[in-house]
Amino acid sequence: MSDIPAGYRSRISALPGGPSRVRLAHWAQLLPKIESFEPELMALSDHELRKRSLSVRYRARSGESLSRLLPEGFALVREAGRRTLNMRHFDVQMLGGIAMFNRSIVEMRTGEGKTLTATLPMYLNALTGKGCQLATVNDYLARRDAEWMEPIYRALGLTVGVIETQMPQPERRKSYACDVTYGTAKEFGFDFLRDRLLLRRIREGQTDLLGGMLGQGSRGGNEKPVQREPHFALVDEADSILIDEARTPLIISALPTEEEKLAVECYQWSAKVTDEFVEDEDYEYDHDKRKAELTRAGRQKARTLSKPEAMDAVGMVNIYQYLEQSIVVAREYIRDRQFVVRDGEIVIVDEFTGRLGEGRKWRDGVHQAVEAKEGVEVTVQTGQAARITVQDFFLRYERLAGMTGTAESSRRELGKIYKCHVVQVPTNKPVIRKRLPDRVFPNAEARWEAVVEEIVEMHAEGRPVLIGTRSIDKSELLSKMLAQKGIDHQILNANRIAEEAEIVAKAGQRGKVTVSTNMAGRGTDIKLAEGITDLGGLHVICTEMHDASRIDLQLIGRCGRQGDPGTCRQYLSLDDDLLEGGLGPKKSKKFKRIGELATGPLEQYARVFRRAQRKVERRHFRDRKQLMHFEKERKKMQRQMGQDPYLDTPG
Repeated sequence: MSDIPAGYRSRISALPGGPSRVRLAHWAQLLPKIESFEPELMALSDHELRKRSLSVRYRARSGESLSRLLPEGFALVREAGRRTLNMRHFDVQMLGGIAMFNRSIVEMRTGEGKTLTATLPMYLNALTGKGCQLATVNDYLARRDAEWMEPIYRALGLTVGVIETQMPQPERRKSYACDVTYGTAKEFGFDFLRDRLLLRRIREGQTDLLGGMLGQGSRGGNEKPVQREPHFALVDEADSILIDEARTPLIISALPTEEEKLAVECYQWSAKVTDEFVEDEDYEYDHDKRKAELTRAGRQKARTLSKPEAMDAVGMVNIYQYLEQSIVVAREYIRDRQFVVRDGEIVIVDEFTGRLGEGRKWRDGVHQAVEAKEGVEVTVQTGQAARITVQDFFLRYERLAGMTGTAESSRRELGKIYKCHVVQVPTNKPVIRKRLPDRVFPNAEARWEAVVEEIVEMHAEGRPVLIGTRSIDKSELLSKMLAQKGIDHQILNANRIAEEAEIVAKAGQRGKVTVSTNMAGRGTDIKLAEGITDLGGLHVICTEMHDASRIDLQLIGRCGRQGDPGTCRQYLSLDDDLLEGGLGPKKSKKFKRIGELATGPLEQYARVFRRAQRKVERRHFRDRKQLMHFEKERKKMQRQMGQDPYLDTPG
């Protein structure tokens, strides 16, 4: 470690051992080389700096390896950041940039400046002229980050584009033609599928000899694909996109058939009669797999219930399946938790980010069953014209990297599936956040009362408080309780996404109380007002434990950023859904009973929640592995049959 700057030797040594630490120690040796360019570059005028950048680009396109150009390229980006944004990249950000250039998912703590760090590998990979994409979680963050960082790229002679949901095709083509393109993983994936469909139409048109003789040309007309060949992708909030959304297929629908329209009647009828079916009498419920199965009595009931005339054409076996699905939806899909109803439509709330999943639909008829349950228009479940999973989409890239605040717990999965290292980058300043002891209560009611009590205490001290809730309905419940206590507060959930930036900007001010779903844990930064550090900084309250520990860590990471003080506390109750999801109904009932009979403290049961959480995480990992295996086998079979695995997909 002799070539490593003195200030970083101890910090790298303090990180967990293994390959990650070895890599960081090796890359840290580049820091003095990058810094050696600084005096020379600072002496250049803006015009000369741009000229220097263009000469580096020429060398890259002439075949010089990007690894050799890295020290000078990163030094150029640092100087451009200092001039245009008054933001000079820290050495830890340089380390993060080097790691991302070397196909790594970088774990950088909240507030360590991932957005600025991303400019380093994006610039270097863009020098080849093949285009680079930065995928983030929503349109707002894509637009914000692109506009924020554009002055750096522009100063170095690079162009920047943004892809947004409602953007027309010609504008998309221009954005993809830029050196650097910001957008969401969803939009990048849908553009790939649309291009694939367009190219097929053009190919089919070229074989249309009669059309050609009549001067009609190809069926593609003057249309052209919008995307270039996949070269380099940098995924922001990599754990959320590459793991949590990996199971979500992006689907472009085909036109509906009469049979699919008939299905609407079945969904609506099933939703109306679901309440007549009783657990353990008419159906058995598997809590682990979240599946319902009608008993003999349940099937008898299904046969005798009156049905619309149109359903005479539907077989009883299919009707049983519609009913079983409707029962699952009634139990598991709760309004203002998994979804909201907006303008007569069901909009999914992403369980991992707390944000609205615009344009997304649940698979296998679940979405239609939810629509029927909520009494909104049932959209016809159509066949698929084109389909790709998020996982598949990013595996197409020649070079892939990512960044997030929480990736260490997913190291194995990211390494196995995406062939990416997970590298923890040390913080610029030591973390002085304090984690207060967990508090465990017999039931949710007692837990919420204790949460409110702690908020009142912190508020009286003038400290800003951020409270994380798992769902919209829980955030609304807590809001009502605070209103009864006369505590002025802001609420941040998927129903108030437009005011997100404004609410977050004020969340670090004296006496501010912000109630949020876990959307406050992604892509936002809470800056402390003057004098707040003397009071102890931001206090974060986690009201429940999430299915993935990474989400809890994201919320906790809102406090104690960049060397600021801060505190956090986890609240738990023995009737929590997590215990049922992780340990099953029998064990969860046992813990509920313990809570009902308890007279003393229950803090010793905190470890039970972590065990349940690990079990849920393992189950989700198994599901993703199965999906990956299924997708791999499906594509292999279709290629053997001479089919396009993205277009010739079974409905």
